[in-house]
Amino acid sequence: MNTHARPEPATVHIVDDDVSLRESLEDLMHSVGLPVRGYGSVQEFLDSDAGAGPGCLVLDVRLPGQSGMDLLRRMQHARRRMPVVMITGHGDIAMSVAAMKLGAVDFLTKPFRDQDLLDTIHAAVEQDRAQLASLSGSEEVRARWNTLTDGEKAVMERVVRGMLNKQIAAELNVSEITVKVRRGRVMRKMQVRTLADLVRAGGQLG
Repeated sequence: MNTHARPEPATVHIVDDDVSLRESLEDLMHSVGLPVRGYGSVQEFLDSDAGAGPGCLVLDVRLPGQSGMDLLRRMQHARRRMPVVMITGHGDIAMSVAAMKLGAVDFLTKPFRDQDLLDTIHAAVEQDRAQLASLSGSEEVRARWNTLTDGEKAVMERVVRGMLNKQIAAELNVSEITVKVRRGRVMRKMQVRTLADLVRAGGQLG
């Protein structure tokens, strides 16, 4: 019996006002077994519930109302940053550089090869899976941190900064034994075995 959980299927979101192109891209995604959703405008995409699971956004630069670049700017400031592949029939180097600076993973000029788009999408989806795993990992670490007492948090903050038990005891005005006890509790509650693991957990807390 296979005990490995199947990864959650990734959805490709296509925002393009060219209906025939959008439908052909949707057919392409279906042909390789990728769930896909199409939108005719940025607002239509924003009004949807896209963005919970793993995915990738294929985004046309020129759209009615808000442009693809406008959406890219909005997404740059969001905590959930789905990877974006920009597509355009009017691309130039300056525009592609601007898109990359705003976080686009690639910039394809129409007409592009189907395989080039699929390769880019697969890479973007893997990037998104990794980002989601990192986010859930950070939330788990934050939940563990919240179980610590104020005294344990004070010890952990100083341990992560590289301070010795003796130095921590002096700074917190407690005994070295107290520091050792709190440090042991921190390791158990944070579910780490080594100092290196604790430092990594501290890094995830920001």
